[in-house]
Amino acid sequence: MAMKKNLVIVESPAKARTLGKILGSGYSIKASLGHVRDLPRSQLGVDLEKEFLPKYVVPREKRKVVLELKKAAKAASTIYLATDPDREGEAISWHLEAVTNSDGKPYKRVVFHEITKEAVERAFRHPRSLDMQLVNAQQARRILDRLVGYKISPLLWIKVRRGLSAGRVQSVALKIIVDREREIQAFVPVQYWTIEAELAKEAAPGAAFRAALVALADGSKPEIASQTEAEALVKELEPASYHVSKVKTRTVSRQPAPPFITSTLQQEAWRKLRFNAGFTMTIAQQLYEGLPIDRGGSVGLITYMRTDSTRVARSAVAETRQFIGEKYGGEFLPAHARSFSATVKGAQEAHEAIRPTRIWREPSLIKPYLSDAQFKLYDLIWKRMVASQMAAARFEATNVDIEARLPSGKGHYLFRAASSVNTFAGFMTLYIEGKDDKDEEKGPAIPRLEKGDPLELRGLFPEQHFTKPPSRFTEATLIKMLEQWGIGRPSTYAPILSTIQERDYVNKTEGSFRPTELGFIVSDLLQRHFPDIMAVEFTVRMEEELDEIASEDRDWVQVVRDFYVPFEKDLQSASQHMEKVKLADAPAGEDCPRCHRPLVVKVGRYGKFIACSGYPECKYTKPFQVKTGARCPQCGGELVEKVSKKKRTFYGCSNWPDCDFATNLKPLPRPCPRCGGLLTLYRRNWEKCQKCDYKGRLGRREAEATEPPAGTTEEILTG
Repeated sequence: MAMKKNLVIVESPAKARTLGKILGSGYSIKASLGHVRDLPRSQLGVDLEKEFLPKYVVPREKRKVVLELKKAAKAASTIYLATDPDREGEAISWHLEAVTNSDGKPYKRVVFHEITKEAVERAFRHPRSLDMQLVNAQQARRILDRLVGYKISPLLWIKVRRGLSAGRVQSVALKIIVDREREIQAFVPVQYWTIEAELAKEAAPGAAFRAALVALADGSKPEIASQTEAEALVKELEPASYHVSKVKTRTVSRQPAPPFITSTLQQEAWRKLRFNAGFTMTIAQQLYEGLPIDRGGSVGLITYMRTDSTRVARSAVAETRQFIGEKYGGEFLPAHARSFSATVKGAQEAHEAIRPTRIWREPSLIKPYLSDAQFKLYDLIWKRMVASQMAAARFEATNVDIEARLPSGKGHYLFRAASSVNTFAGFMTLYIEGKDDKDEEKGPAIPRLEKGDPLELRGLFPEQHFTKPPSRFTEATLIKMLEQWGIGRPSTYAPILSTIQERDYVNKTEGSFRPTELGFIVSDLLQRHFPDIMAVEFTVRMEEELDEIASEDRDWVQVVRDFYVPFEKDLQSASQHMEKVKLADAPAGEDCPRCHRPLVVKVGRYGKFIACSGYPECKYTKPFQVKTGARCPQCGGELVEKVSKKKRTFYGCSNWPDCDFATNLKPLPRPCPRCGGLLTLYRRNWEKCQKCDYKGRLGRREAEATEPPAGTTEEILTG
């Protein structure tokens, strides 16, 4: 009689393939395809009278998977639950045990943060039982989010528009964007002027440099409010004599950034690759679960990508330092290994930072086996990890104070020049962290100067400036803000950004978030009627309480009850006092073919559609179409975005059914520069022609316009 195999259950087929290669023939590995139980979609699913008891059901689309898992569990000797190493993964394992456990078979939980032979074998040698504190923390979050979503969203449907939603965390993110937009709208620019002097050593008149005016004759800071004031100062400074009053030169070290955590990976992927958060996490998941490299089968390329810890295993640090020493030489290797302390509140130090599973697996060596996006993200993660253990960069920073002495002993003005010259690249040889705001660049190297050196004035240059409003949030800066304030957790950032865009609360313009009229209205209504939910401090405290459930065994029912009692009072008040809001219809940019009145974009039960503004006298309607600006290569009609029955995006001719042209590749609005044919997006940041063999790289602005969608694409809907 054949021995029964052990059953291992994971979330995805890709992860199953990678584990199968490691564990061998003694294990049967099945994929659950994510959660197998959830709260029902058609009802609240939380019993408010019985300690917030959740009602979990197996979704219709998961019933076949669950039957297969039950059958596999029945045939196995031991069931290993190998879902992801976080609260969500722990909850999935708990649900898996609940739906498959029918005859008391032993269940064991195995946890690993990288899918490598060493890590997986170690996890299977040391299995544990389910951690119910983690399960209850996830369960509390799920119930809290369900209570907010299913209680407030119907109010928005009634009072504003069908299809809207509110969320415990997404609503706060929306408020942050709305508040910033109002700051921008209220901002009044103020004029100010600066003055720079171009100077040169009298002994070496060719080596000119610039210095900025930093102090007036009375020692006060210059506040030049008008051109008249600036010109008066220039006139006074022209006859002055200039000499060096102080020179300070020092060596400054710049340390590398720590390895990535979830939030910093999402930020840097946006800054450098223009990957949005959702797309970044999708690609990172592929790298973590494993990809076929050469003929060796699937290999996990990075450690787990949902983490808020910068800790790195000693073995990985040692491997990285060995690589640096052999690849770059001893001068690039600091005397001691560098460690980083957690910067995120509540970071789970049992986790590791996001890093390559093998440093010796250089990006260039595996590039042929990766897609363009996979390679770019792996390259980013690999460089960040290696750079984090490299020697600091060194700069020679020079500051020079210059006195402008007025004739007849009327006092003096102070100018200052600064420069920073890189003397040793260190980690910057490999990687430099991106910035959200450009730092003021230090000027070119200042010629060697000494105290008392006389200087020749070459010219004075007044320049007008205006104060600037705060910047709108990008993917990177919004995630950074959410992280700094403790709003949400690593796994929630991507869904938050997707949802507020899908609901039409914000648009992304040139990479920055702008609230729509709908976003302003929804945020204001929620702020007025649910002030606790919209308060940043309240949301942060709620995250802390969820952490306490996970780490301190705090009663999750009490946490939910403390939230729900005041929330229910706000609900009752809002249902009575929230006024109905009528949104203005957006112009469609064309006239009705029947009555010639303007067409408008309306939102009905099934989504957006175009209708005549003369309704009900004129009842003309037509489907709402997302135009691409590209022309059909068959008939010359406009290509529009469409959604198939399987909810997959494709592009077809607006003249359908008369023209049946369709493509899965996103059309670009300009024709091929070589033959005039249809250009489509090709991979990431590349374009190719559908008619000839032309391929080319997109410009930066065009690349931003074609970035992967934040969520599901807007469908073509009919009224």
